[in-house]
Amino acid sequence: MDPPAIEHPRFAKPQRVAFVQACWHRDVVEEARIAFMKEAEARHLTHVDVFEVPGSFEIPLHAQILAKTRRYTAIVAAGLVVDGGIYRHEFVADTVIKALMDVQLRTEVPVFSAVLTPQQFHETEVHYDFFRRHFAIKGVEVAEACANTLLGLERLRGQVAAGIA
Repeated sequence: MDPPAIEHPRFAKPQRVAFVQACWHRDVVEEARIAFMKEAEARHLTHVDVFEVPGSFEIPLHAQILAKTRRYTAIVAAGLVVDGGIYRHEFVADTVIKALMDVQLRTEVPVFSAVLTPQQFHETEVHYDFFRRHFAIKGVEVAEACANTLLGLERLRGQVAAGIA
């Protein structure tokens, strides 16, 4: 017998989410999108537009342009930054995360990150399998964070409008 389905809170207003996915290692990163879409629907986030960019470095600009349209109540970023042996991949990951934070603070549109930087990533089937599973977990987690944050912001904005906060 299946456990009873969890009924998640509903939003007062429809929410629209942009999901920006890097295509570098698409077969790994898309697991986050697939899991996100399923969990988002369960959490009443049914309007999700998907955008693809070449790599993680391109995500912040797309996130900023999408946030400035005011069409989206949240933006989710997903990508995989790996050590290619040529440059410090930590620099790319750090730059992307800082830029995503800047976007959300400048636009007041929450931006969520499933941009991951493993310490080691080898192009072996074992690593691909591990990271596919890991990205699926992250997809669920980012959907949960997105829904909970949007619910909290909806509540906060209502309190501010009512002069309570």
